[in-house]
Amino acid sequence: MTTDCDFLVIGAGVSGAAAASELAALGSTILLEMEDQPGYHSSGRSAALYTPNYGPAMVREICQAAGAFFDAPPPGFAEHPLLTPRGALTLGIDDPEGAIDALLKDAPPAHPIEEISLERAIELCPLIRPGVFRRAIYEPGVRDMDAAAIHQGYLRGFKARDGRLAVSAQVTALERSGGAWTAVTASGRFRAPVVVNAAGAWADRIGALAGATRIGLQPCLRTVILVEVPPEFCRPSQPVGEVIETWHYFKPEAGRILASPGDETPVDPMDAYPDDMVIAELADYLERHTLLKIERVLRSWAGLRSFVPDHCPVAGPDPRAEGFFWLAGQGGYGIMMSPVLGRATASLIDTGALPEDLKERGLTPADLAPGRAALRESAADAMG
Repeated sequence: MTTDCDFLVIGAGVSGAAAASELAALGSTILLEMEDQPGYHSSGRSAALYTPNYGPAMVREICQAAGAFFDAPPPGFAEHPLLTPRGALTLGIDDPEGAIDALLKDAPPAHPIEEISLERAIELCPLIRPGVFRRAIYEPGVRDMDAAAIHQGYLRGFKARDGRLAVSAQVTALERSGGAWTAVTASGRFRAPVVVNAAGAWADRIGALAGATRIGLQPCLRTVILVEVPPEFCRPSQPVGEVIETWHYFKPEAGRILASPGDETPVDPMDAYPDDMVIAELADYLERHTLLKIERVLRSWAGLRSFVPDHCPVAGPDPRAEGFFWLAGQGGYGIMMSPVLGRATASLIDTGALPEDLKERGLTPADLAPGRAALRESAADAMG
């Protein structure tokens, strides 16, 4: 039996759910998820920080544009605020590439960053080891995101628009015939004129099934641990701390400290698990750069962040596979960018243009397109 719809979205992580919710307002939409629950691989393993000055210029524009949605989501989207104050403290030791000065220079007035004294930094974050760092900057606009509520809000909106979610529906084949794609899954066959590839780390594999253009997607593993600390090192108002040379970071999390080496280890698409050596090295790093004594890791996990060569998202129609739309390569910014990329996906499919507010920020369909120059050059290099 084949189920027909107007739009078929592959991948029910936060990006796929946001796009499916928007598309369901335009026509019948089915959302396919290969696991038995949405958001298992990346959306459910995020550090969940809204960081409007983080990432390449295009990413920053998209994340900053998303702030309006998070501050005032549609009625019924969530029962409580999606963002809560946190702040971010960025510390530098030698900073040979001048990254701190670049952050100070690029921060817009609406999302300021200021340099502060090391004494003030230690007041804000008492676990910093004195004498290790030479510079500190503070970004008050970094906030905690309720990642689960954001994801569930999209799924709730999708259901309210009569969208259908199919879980345990891994796509094993994609065939186009008669102006429509048929996706073959263990849960049945699904057919639509338009397929949106929001398969996260598996997006290039889905593209290959469709004979689409390869975008050079690289999944990268990110390790996270949770450790017990004395109460004075984990105050509720304490900002997240990060080290600019390595991007190690540590943040309060329900009376404990969540920490990561900021690793981006290339891997194949997989159910990610942390490496014991990476965890040991992270514990050693924390003891040398903070006042923490890591006696026991309460919990550890890993997630996948998937990048294309220019580290910017891909959202647009494939140049050679009719009716095949890419929504991939969000890296570590997927939850932040989700409301904007969800709207952009629906608008590009419906009209071929981006929403007006994104045009006003200087973004164009070509900036997001899977056939953009940076991705073409990478594909050419990979071929020989």
